[in-house]
Amino acid sequence: MSLAVLKFGGTSVGDAHAMRQTVAVIREAVAQYDHVVVVTSAMGKSADPNDTVKVTDLLLNAARAAAAGDAEAYRRARRALADKHHAAIEALITLPNDRQRISAEVDDLLTGFETLCASVQVLGEVTPRALDTIAGLGERMAARILAGALRSAGLLAEALDATAFIITNDRFQAATPLMEPTREKTRAHLLPLLERGVIPVVTGFIGATQNGIPTTLGRGGSDYSASIIAAALDADIVFNYTDVDGVLTTDPRIVPEARTIETLTAKEVSEMAYFGASVLHPLTIAPLMEKNIPLRVKNTFNPSHPGTLIVYDDAESGGGAIKAVTAIKNVSMITVAGSGMKGVPGIAGRTFMAVARTGTSVFMISQASSEQNICFVVPRQSASAVVEALKQEFENEIANGEIDGVYSFDQASIITVVGAGISETPGVSGRVFSALGAERINVFAIAQGSSECAISLIVAEERCNDAVRALHRLTEPTPA
Repeated sequence: MSLAVLKFGGTSVGDAHAMRQTVAVIREAVAQYDHVVVVTSAMGKSADPNDTVKVTDLLLNAARAAAAGDAEAYRRARRALADKHHAAIEALITLPNDRQRISAEVDDLLTGFETLCASVQVLGEVTPRALDTIAGLGERMAARILAGALRSAGLLAEALDATAFIITNDRFQAATPLMEPTREKTRAHLLPLLERGVIPVVTGFIGATQNGIPTTLGRGGSDYSASIIAAALDADIVFNYTDVDGVLTTDPRIVPEARTIETLTAKEVSEMAYFGASVLHPLTIAPLMEKNIPLRVKNTFNPSHPGTLIVYDDAESGGGAIKAVTAIKNVSMITVAGSGMKGVPGIAGRTFMAVARTGTSVFMISQASSEQNICFVVPRQSASAVVEALKQEFENEIANGEIDGVYSFDQASIITVVGAGISETPGVSGRVFSALGAERINVFAIAQGSSECAISLIVAEERCNDAVRALHRLTEPTPA
């Protein structure tokens, strides 16, 4: 018995027109597979230029505004959310009882949102736990509408809140699933429906602690949800539907001629996601690798295009070629420098312990071979806190002249070239630096990804797009 998990992003459920196309894609999958599970994101921005509502952003912004004392923001948000969701209900759901019930459920969820925001306003703060409860409302509304649209199209479908079976720890805003209880509960909730021929339409992005408190898996977490569910059900394949023809060689807003990549390894796509590509949630691949479940990224609005297949055997990659170029902007390069650092044990450990105390994530690390400096990259908004923490940590060493100082270069970007085996393929680094040199782009630091399929460089942010364009010319055309 074959089983496919289909995940749809926000643009795929952005309005009634997008949802109709999503229903058509699901119908086609039902014809091909014995069982189909659907995972949906919240409604995103639609193709209509007048539609500016991205549901999750609107929910979170309204909650933060409420914490700052702005009551009108969440009231405006409720009106905008009601208009968007009710328009989809009226256009898609033709069964009168279904339409009435789903409309009432959406209104109940929006009333709960308004009540939560009112509480946040009174308290004057919004906790990560409250943010998770509010952020997940978009998926809960979208799942109900999409399931209703499927029923109106003659398919058996039922909306399910993943809070009942994706069990996580209590790290709100970026929870980690507990796989054993998740597998047990997912199978208990979904398998009986599948056996009756019902399509479960599951909320992406959200889960709950073992005590039932709602959590989220981090932004983009609907991708991760689909993989968690697929692994729990031993699915045959996962389809991740978005609004582009698979994974592209780079950001098409920077390089309009960016191409679809036919095949990527799990290592390659993980590096791309980590270093800024809008591909998949960085943890999407992990639950699938263990069970060797293939993942194909496709376009909801061009479903005949094969998209990009994610594989787990590095031999299938065609190693040594640069496949993609990614960029992360709005970062700062922090440098701890001093001739007295050479040979002194513990400097690196103390550096990163100090960074950890600020709660800051480090994107990449580079150390001079002379051991006279350590540099690393952090989000720009964290740079001042990191510099202050390091100055406090090394106060004595700075006073004694062993460390010259702690410096921050705040106009930095990370450029990463990705391809299996490129770090150990002769000539690749030379081509990279020649391409940048020809454009007179200075490189401030270099690091090699631990997977040996990525080389990362720091350049000035004002030259970031130029660097991406120069390096994209090194990617080899891949048939689509």
